[in-house]
Amino acid sequence: QVQLVESGGGLVQPGGSLRLSCAASGMPFSTYTMGWFRQAPGKEREFVAAITWSGGRTYYGDPVKGRFTTSRDNAKNTVYLQMNSLKPEDTAVYFCAARRHATGWGAETFTSWGQGTQVTVSS
Repeated sequence: QVQLVESGGGLVQPGGSLRLSCAASGMPFSTYTMGWFRQAPGKEREFVAAITWSGGRTYYGDPVKGRFTTSRDNAKNTVYLQMNSLKPEDTAVYFCAARRHATGWGAETFTSWGQGTQVTVSS
C-alpha cells in the first residue's frame, strides 16, 4: 500500500523560506514521477511542481517558477520542495502525489496522495 507523508509546513513571514519533505513507502519510489500540489480555501487544487523518476527533469506551475525548487533522493524515498521568497498567496495546504506514466499535470493523473501539510505565509 502506497503511503506518502508530508512534513515541514508551518507559519513563515513573507519573503521567508520553507522546505517541505514527502516520505514515500509501499512503492518502488525510484520508478514514480512525484508531484506537488496545493489547495487554498475555496480554490481548486493547483499544480505546483513535479520531478521525473530519475530527477532529470522538473516542471513548475507559473506562480512558483523561479521561487520553488523540487528535488528527490531515491535512496531515502523522499521528495522535497524548497520554497523561497514566499508570498501570502502561497498560503495553502500542500500535497505530495505520485504516479507512473501519464501526460499532463492535472491532479487526476496522479494515483496516490499524501494527507497534506499547511503552509501559512503571514506577517
